[in-house]
Amino acid sequence: MNNAATANPGRVLVTGGGSGLGAAVVEAVRAAGGTPVVLDRDVSRVSGVKAVEVDVADREAVTAAVREVADTLDGLDAVVTAAGIDRCGRLEDVPAEEWEKVIGVNLMGTVSVVRAALPYLEATHGRVITVASSLGIKAVSDATAYCASKFGVVGFSRALAAETRGRIGVTTMIPAGMKTRFFDDRTEQYKPQDDSRLNDPERVAEAILFALGQPRGCEVREMVICHEEEDSWP
Repeated sequence: MNNAATANPGRVLVTGGGSGLGAAVVEAVRAAGGTPVVLDRDVSRVSGVKAVEVDVADREAVTAAVREVADTLDGLDAVVTAAGIDRCGRLEDVPAEEWEKVIGVNLMGTVSVVRAALPYLEATHGRVITVASSLGIKAVSDATAYCASKFGVVGFSRALAAETRGRIGVTTMIPAGMKTRFFDDRTEQYKPQDDSRLNDPERVAEAILFALGQPRGCEVREMVICHEEEDSWP
């Protein structure tokens, strides 16, 4: 019998693996006996695993980095796209280049990594875990860039699952707020005023490992995971 909670996830490429949810996924993969590899703009805090410094918004650099990783590991079994940024504010107040940067990282970065990894994942009947957000299914004010990017991730992931069914697995993870450094560079008005309702990223990482550990033929297509008092969903 396959035990999804403890199954070895194999060779797992994690974007944004230098901090936050990505770092929690790296540790969960390692604890389960897998081999995590990190893609991140800042790999200074990564230790004990292979890490490649790359901006996921740079499609050509991402393609080269994924190829390098896959060649080093002799293939890939899974990809987790945890890299993400935000630029809070009303549409007229967020500079266009900053607004578009959110789309470039969160949506286009996700697409570029998956596109580059697809041949390797098809060879192993592997899995893609895309990380969306509760703000990918519920829109709020002062978050047009983030909502647009994460709604896009949800749509992309659903279409990808339909397109690749039977060839790879695709899961959309939809976490609400987590206790990470994601909020550090926000102005005070956009920081959580009560972090007691933020989820532990380790719990989300455990959910991702659960999805990765499903036996062939069974897919967790979407999963919403949040603190029990989270109010950004539904």
